[in-house]
Amino acid sequence: QVQLVESGGGLVQPGGSLRLSCTTSLDVLNIYVLGWYRQAPGKQRELVATIKSGGSTKYGDSAKGRFAIYIDKSNKAVLLQMNNLEPEETDIYSCSADRGMERNWGRGTQVTVSS
Repeated sequence: QVQLVESGGGLVQPGGSLRLSCTTSLDVLNIYVLGWYRQAPGKQRELVATIKSGGSTKYGDSAKGRFAIYIDKSNKAVLLQMNNLEPEETDIYSCSADRGMERNWGRGTQVTVSS
């Protein structure tokens, strides 16, 4: 069973930064494609970023140049560094682990961007 536990969300001012963490197992980090997605109430889930065990990354258009996804094996986590956040990015951010047709989700962490 794949377990994904997100943390690091909270309230941040516009232009501020947050780092989200998704803790899992080393097996998951080595085998699955890890990702971050976000979703606001009433809206479709949106890709933020994904990363493969070899290090190749993919970003959603709004995340390019401001966000960075990376794997921290010492802490068994996939991290998402978010910079220059905007109020429109207030969402629930969820961690995913994909392998073929299998997709697993964490419970999500709330990020609120507001002054």
